[in-house]
Amino acid sequence: MIDPQVAYNAMTSRDPRFDGVFFVGVTSTGIYCRPVCTVKAPMRKNCLFFESAEAAEKERFRPCLRCRPELAPGHAPLDQAQRIAHLIVQRVNEGLSDEGASLEEIAEQFGMSSRQLRRIVQKELGVSPIELVQTRRLLLAKQLLTETKLPVTEIAFASGFSSLRRFNDAFSSRYRMPPTRLRKEAAEVDLMAGDTSTLQLGYRPPYDWEGTLAFLRGRAIRDVELVSEDAYARTVQLGKHTGWVKVGHAPAKHALVVEFTNSLVPVLPALLGRLRNLFDLAARPDLIAAHLGQDELLKPWVEKNPGLRVPGAFDGFEMAIRAILGQQITVKAATTIACRFAEAFGEKITTPFPELTRLSPLAETVARASLDDVARLGIISARSNSILAMARAFRAGDLTLDAGSNPESAIAKLVALPGIGQWTANYIAMRALRWPDAFPKEDIAVRNALGRVSAKQAEERSQAWRPWRSYAVLHLWRSLSAQVA
Repeated sequence: MIDPQVAYNAMTSRDPRFDGVFFVGVTSTGIYCRPVCTVKAPMRKNCLFFESAEAAEKERFRPCLRCRPELAPGHAPLDQAQRIAHLIVQRVNEGLSDEGASLEEIAEQFGMSSRQLRRIVQKELGVSPIELVQTRRLLLAKQLLTETKLPVTEIAFASGFSSLRRFNDAFSSRYRMPPTRLRKEAAEVDLMAGDTSTLQLGYRPPYDWEGTLAFLRGRAIRDVELVSEDAYARTVQLGKHTGWVKVGHAPAKHALVVEFTNSLVPVLPALLGRLRNLFDLAARPDLIAAHLGQDELLKPWVEKNPGLRVPGAFDGFEMAIRAILGQQITVKAATTIACRFAEAFGEKITTPFPELTRLSPLAETVARASLDDVARLGIISARSNSILAMARAFRAGDLTLDAGSNPESAIAKLVALPGIGQWTANYIAMRALRWPDAFPKEDIAVRNALGRVSAKQAEERSQAWRPWRSYAVLHLWRSLSAQVA
């Protein structure tokens, strides 16, 4: 059952995380839309909310021609084609095609024929797979030409072009200018030279940078992550590309400053996407604060912590393992075990930072481990079994925890694994899936903050916070931390 006020709040925020979760029928026009439709928001009294496009059409609403409800994530035809198209874009961003993989090989990874892949990409994105790849390559090249000092030839190959001639031809054809013109226009910009490059990621102010760092610091995995007083750094492995990244804050520019090794240039879009998820850069703090601030319990914390974010996950598998390790123990204890886990299963890497020496463990590596290999790290048998089941589900492709994945489907798959309960599944949904309305009602800290209530009472109390319950949970955790301090 959809709460109309909750759905209306989500619709007016146009938060893409709600796309496909519900649909809105507008009685004054007879049209139904996705919650991210760009038309002017209708009045609340003219809105009806439906869980599916079929339900809206059953009530004789016509689909919007602008937002095209049939393309909503998880609701497109042909085996959830829109979601598959989105995942294909992610694979392209992660450099899959840069290794020379043919269209047939890419299609095989999705368990379909190349003909099916072509049809899905053309229908959902309006371009052919080749055009999709070329557009992504050109956009990456344009960004690198404008914001870095990488040589043009290196940018051409890093963007996936097989030759400088093809790069120049594609650039001139699409943008009607040679690549060197962008480089000349960017020449006066102060760009970092050497083995690293720097880019900016903008956000909507305010941004609680100190609070975000504090959250990440308490959960940082030794040798993989490093959180100082003013920056976050970590090792990175995306496909076959490894390196490190460091993120600082430029409050005057309302942006985060990202320094990354040039070894990660071929997977730069994927890297930046993961950082946007980790630091919750798509949030609307104004709308969230206005809604949660109406609650008398949350109001003082909303005022005290302007711009609070829900830190996401750089890597879904890493986050899932961390969540399992955190079951029924303190954050500090879970972090200690997570560090042991990384030391046991993460590959070594050399960086300029003595604190960053390992890559995060891969699902493929953990899936090959035995129960004894995991248990000897001080992890009880039940959790060891959960970790191995999680890793094998990832390796088999039965489970993915990418930002934007359908939360209900992902939670159902998670709780079907041995040892994964609702708390763990909702915590993963909150961070790895970036689901803004996740609520781990079993969380003892949340229940204590609400006056030592039961899980059922906590669930009832949380209804007033929807659709931003994830942010409410962070405020409650922050309130308890302040009391302890």
